[in-house]
Amino acid sequence: MDPLQYELLELICTTCNLHDVDLEKIGPDDPLIGPESPLGTDSLDALEIAVTVQKKYGVRMDSENTSRIVLQSMASLAEYIRENR
Repeated sequence: MDPLQYELLELICTTCNLHDVDLEKIGPDDPLIGPESPLGTDSLDALEIAVTVQKKYGVRMDSENTSRIVLQSMASLAEYIRENR
């Protein structure tokens, strides 16, 4: 995982109050949201993540479809931030 991806993972864990997550076991391509996510996050968490990312990095996810694509994985979220800063 690159530095931005790891920073985002820590931010997500803080934002969603995920205290028992072993950060070393999360891969950049693991799903961020949904039942397959090792984080156990859901659609409400996705909204919190989107708002936090917008505040911290100044990038906005304009639609539900965009956020679904961007929040697929840590890698896709980091790529979106890099492209839209």
